[in-house]
Amino acid sequence: MVSTVSYRFSRPIALLAALAAGPALADDAGELQALITADHRVAANIERNDARNPVETLQFFGLEKGMTVVEVLPGAGWYTEILAPFLRDNGTYYAAHFSANASLSYQPPALERFRQKLSANSEVYDQTRVTHLNPPAETEIAPAGSADLVLTFRNVHNWIMAGTQEEHFQSFYTALKPGGVLGVVEHRAPEGSSMEVMETTGYVTQAHTIELAEAAGFEFVEASEINANARDTADHPRGVWTLPPTLRLGDENRERYEAIGESDRMTLKFMKPQ
Repeated sequence: MVSTVSYRFSRPIALLAALAAGPALADDAGELQALITADHRVAANIERNDARNPVETLQFFGLEKGMTVVEVLPGAGWYTEILAPFLRDNGTYYAAHFSANASLSYQPPALERFRQKLSANSEVYDQTRVTHLNPPAETEIAPAGSADLVLTFRNVHNWIMAGTQEEHFQSFYTALKPGGVLGVVEHRAPEGSSMEVMETTGYVTQAHTIELAEAAGFEFVEASEINANARDTADHPRGVWTLPPTLRLGDENRERYEAIGESDRMTLKFMKPQ
């Protein structure tokens, strides 16, 4: 089990909203607040909490105990550190990661590093179920119709760049139950941006993201500005990777980009029709 940690509520608005919604949600909010700074989390990941608003984001998507949740392409496990222990004893967490058979050279090693992270802390991650997403060969991220919630964080641009966006969204639709929710966080391009911009900068328009989800059969439910950043103009020399945490330009204009912070992001909720 996750070790007990003391935590001062730095985000009282989220907690007060949960209290107003009922005791179960308040308990969930309190546990999430504790988990985002728990001992098992990587220190560098904790430092990004203020930029990524994990408690508010997960509650906007409707995360609750007992759910079957799929996180799509969890990378190094930023959200895994929160979702896996939250669902460990009451719920099911699938981490739909890269495939060992992937053609892109960086993907199998990334999968192996993720597996090593899980095995290094079995008290937290022993119930995590790893599946693989490598369309068109591997698309079953969870048993069909089993998931209450599918989540993807800052991934849509990668699928657009690879030309696999339709297959990815269809796999989410297949995994979800009728009435299940798809939650999407993505770097936001100014509306009217061209496909060339979306294929090269890491930014995607909100309208195009909604279009992709609706083409797969989803209904758009709601957008939130939880992860908005008005300082981000989305026109940087190395695209979104110019900004933290990547800072691809190194020390060139570093203070300027650190002052902007992480990218402006859309936070979108979709539903698979009943």
